[in-house]
Amino acid sequence: MQWEGISEFVYVAENESFTQASKTMAISTAQVSRQISALEKRLNIKLFYRTTRKVSLTEEGRVFYQHCRSVLDGLEAAERAITNLQSKPQGKIKLSAPVTYGEQQILPLVNNFIKKYSDVEVTAYLSNQQIDLVEEGYDLAIRLGKLSDSSMMAKKLSKRTNYVCASPAYLNQHGIPHSLSELSKHSCLLGTLDYWRFRESDKEKSIRVTGRLRYNSGQGLVDAALKGLGIVQLPDYYVEHYLQSGELVTILDNYQVPDEGIWAIYPQNRHLSPKIRLLVDYLAEQLL
Repeated sequence: MQWEGISEFVYVAENESFTQASKTMAISTAQVSRQISALEKRLNIKLFYRTTRKVSLTEEGRVFYQHCRSVLDGLEAAERAITNLQSKPQGKIKLSAPVTYGEQQILPLVNNFIKKYSDVEVTAYLSNQQIDLVEEGYDLAIRLGKLSDSSMMAKKLSKRTNYVCASPAYLNQHGIPHSLSELSKHSCLLGTLDYWRFRESDKEKSIRVTGRLRYNSGQGLVDAALKGLGIVQLPDYYVEHYLQSGELVTILDNYQVPDEGIWAIYPQNRHLSPKIRLLVDYLAEQLL
């Protein structure tokens, strides 16, 4: 008896609608309404403000929701754990990832994943443009840096470090900049943005840079830096190998921005299928 109405309450709270909650749960709106009314009567509190246009939580409802959501999350996690032990993931997964990071890091791991789970099919689309997961029917996407879409669920997979670097030959010829103001005297290899990001006096700042080259290709910019054509700012997965070999060296390390997150994002769906959850967990395990 004590559990009756809890699921209905949570879905109404998250959808702000009795109708949407009923669709999500595949039951009638009337049944959802009856369960909520019974729950309010049992608790002797009002959980929702109801108008013809909107349903919103009362102050008591917000407190109750936080506890109920945690309880349901725990129950769903327990159910997933048992399900994952008893059944193999199967079906199709559609994902998106940035081009270079996808090629170097994500797709090799996806290949290992589908080798392990032979009943899973994967379609991957690599693009540096952010896509609408819901509208275009994607199960998940890999995003780099700061997240802007708060309507998505997110799990941190790893982190990236942005380096400012150049070849020893370039620095021997043009000198090493020791302050951000000195960048204006150097040839900077540009990507799609006109500025680079730094951290100075515990504050992040953007510095406008100029140069003869502008590519929307990280690999092209790395090649230009290796050939002594200028200074570049790029994430670690582009330049780490060359930093280790000494073909590139870092500069302005005191102004380096903090590491940024690498995320798997997916639509807010509490009933995330085992195959998606397993893939996200696998990527996190391998990339951390």
